[in-house]
Amino acid sequence: MNSHPGHGLRWDAQAGRWWWASAGAPALYAFSPRDQATHAFRLLDGVALVAHCTSGNLLLGLPKRLCVAAAPPHREGQSRLRVRAMVAVDAAEPRTSIADGCTDRRGYLVFGTGNVGSDKRPIGSFYQYSVRHGLRRLALPAVAQASSICFSNDGKRMYFADAHIGRIMHCDYDAELAAVANVGIFAELGNVARPRGAVVDAAGCLWSAQPGQLVQYDAGGKPLRRIAIDCSTPAFGGAYLGQLMVAGPSGLVAIPTPLVAGQPDALFDDQASNKP
Repeated sequence: MNSHPGHGLRWDAQAGRWWWASAGAPALYAFSPRDQATHAFRLLDGVALVAHCTSGNLLLGLPKRLCVAAAPPHREGQSRLRVRAMVAVDAAEPRTSIADGCTDRRGYLVFGTGNVGSDKRPIGSFYQYSVRHGLRRLALPAVAQASSICFSNDGKRMYFADAHIGRIMHCDYDAELAAVANVGIFAELGNVARPRGAVVDAAGCLWSAQPGQLVQYDAGGKPLRRIAIDCSTPAFGGAYLGQLMVAGPSGLVAIPTPLVAGQPDALFDDQASNKP
């Protein structure tokens, strides 16, 4: 469908476009199914995550900071996307970089970092960021590279993983308190598979991107379906959120999934009051 390799795939319901980050260059892509046009936006740094805001802006996770940018109108070609820094992340730790993240059901951003050094020691952390509460660290185990961050449909369960370990974890999650509890294993992937991006569908099943395959798990962690495709991030979008797409080495690819629909991403609440 679109050959630009990437990750961090998200559906923009307001504009009817798919957004994802380039895998090999500091750039974002926006694809409109309506006119089959792709727009590339150049940046100064690579992008690890993309989220849409209540204001219509884009929230971007760059290596060491969260930034906001005005989402431009869609047109073909390339242009520079100007960003404004919101908050620094791990400013005193040069070995880490933002790795993965998404909004929770409340509209707060939850993301994780990873070790960019060659030793791949578990020094990455998980955070929540909101206009109301600022940046708060989540009390989760350190990881070499955060991945698979997503949430149950009621927002009370968080899924997460270390991209260098073959398992997906879960925990109880409280958005307002930025509190986690009852950390446990959701699914064991085996000795070879490693977890990448993940998304939860309307039935509560988790779709996990792994090297060479996309795996659907039920709410209890049992594998239900395996689709042979190498991808980095799955996401639901399109009419009635009935289209499952993946971004990866082959670009943007549609996955045929009859009778499966997604849950809408909560918009990042960038217009929230700081008052409780």
